[in-house]
Formats: sequence, structure tokens, C-alpha cells
Amino acid sequence: MTAGAPIPRWALITGASGGIGAELAALAAADGYHLVLVARSADLLATLARTLTRLHSVEVLCVPLDLARREAANDLIARLAARAIVPDLLINNAGVGLYGLHQDTPLEAELALIDLNIVTLTRLTKRLVPEFLARGSGRILNVASTGSFQAGPYRAVYYASKAYVLSYSEALAEELAGSGVTVTALCPGPTQTGFHARSGMRHPLRILGGLVPIARPAAVARAGYQGLLAGKRLVIPGRVNWLLVESVRFLPRRFATAIFAFTSRPR
Repeated sequence: MTAGAPIPRWALITGASGGIGAELAALAAADGYHLVLVARSADLLATLARTLTRLHSVEVLCVPLDLARREAANDLIARLAARAIVPDLLINNAGVGLYGLHQDTPLEAELALIDLNIVTLTRLTKRLVPEFLARGSGRILNVASTGSFQAGPYRAVYYASKAYVLSYSEALAEELAGSGVTVTALCPGPTQTGFHARSGMRHPLRILGGLVPIARPAAVARAGYQGLLAGKRLVIPGRVNWLLVESVRFLPRRFATAIFAFTSRPR
């Protein structure tokens, strides 16, 4: 780096090959952040990298990696260290869902879900927070869900994993208050990403009986990104999603769970 040259800013984004992750990458690139993009699909990452490099003249490091592997986070941190990259933004977006009766869903799939949604997110955060603190700055966005606020029959393990993400993020945000490091939990509702279909739902647009609007990934990403830069602790995109979350606070937990079960049951 030449004397007087601006210090490059980096954003590390997991689950960046499509959907909300790709939209977050586009927003960060438009702000001049160089990118470390992580996902399983090397082809999709490469296509996104070419587009963002052409549009915004940023450097993009693509890391094809299966983050459901328990050692994946350590492998990723090692790659960053080899390039002397310390991200300014850590966006833990990678996640997977699983739908069905708990007695029927594969145990290995549930354990992989836990490793991706919880373990890898925690490992990456744990490894980078000390570096953020040493520098006195850093922003973390953890993608949770409106499902973080309640139990989710037919997606029991997924909803439990997102409850962890929300609780972990809010607790860490309080611990880090005043340090220059912020933690934001993004809690989207149903989004047009193919996520619910991949989790095994045959009718993914009938979530909660079709009462909740299906959001566009770009809108969800924009809300989360703006909240991240503002240092907000919690972002719930969409007024209906916000009202849904607030209503759960006032309902008996068993009643709220029964309503969710009725509107989400297999058909």
C-alpha cells in the first residue's frame, strides 16, 4: 500500500451466492467495500464477483466453502489471515431450514443445520470480535428470523436455531456497548429467495396461511444493511412482520405455538 493511500475496507459475507446475501454484497460494494464472499457454489460466487467488480471497481475474494463443516470457520479465518484481511463488516447470512414432522426429518440434516446456523456463526464472531475490539471498530450483522421470537412446529430445529442467533446477538451487543463494535440482528419474515422451498415446504408461499407478505430480498437486505451501519441492535423489515412479532409477546406461548402449527401444518 502506498503512503497516504486509503486503508481498504472489507466486508465478509457468508451465504453470498444469492438471495439476501447477494443483495447485501451489492450494497456493500456500492459503498466501496471490498468483499470476501463465501458460499458453496463457486460458479455463482464467480458470476456475482464479476458483476460487482465491473459495477463498483472493488476487489472480490471468492471462497467456495461448505460452512456446515465444523472446521469451515477456522479454514476461512486462515484464508483471511494469509491475505492480511481484517473485515470491517462481518455479515453472517448463511443459513438453512428444514421442514417436516420432527420424527420424520433426518437427524444428520438437523445437525448440519445447527452447525451452519449456530456453530459457524458463533465461531466466526468469536474469532473476529477480539480483532474488532483491538481496532476499536467493527460491525456485525447476524441474520435471524421473525421465527426467533416463537417456537416453530414443523420447523422446530430451524426456529430454535434462529432464537439462538437473536439471543446471542442481543447479548453480545450489550457486552460490546461503547466499544466501537456493534451487533445487529436482522429478523426477516418470508422472503422470495427459494429458502423455504429448499427446506422442504411444498407450498412455501402459504406461510402462516398466506397472511404475511412475501418480501423481496433487495428490500430485506437494504433494511438490514442500513440498520447495520446505524448500529441498531434489532431490525425487523416490514410492518406486518413487526406487528406479528409484537403480537406474539402478548399471547400465551402455548396459544401462539398452536396458531403457528395450524397455519404451517403439512398439506
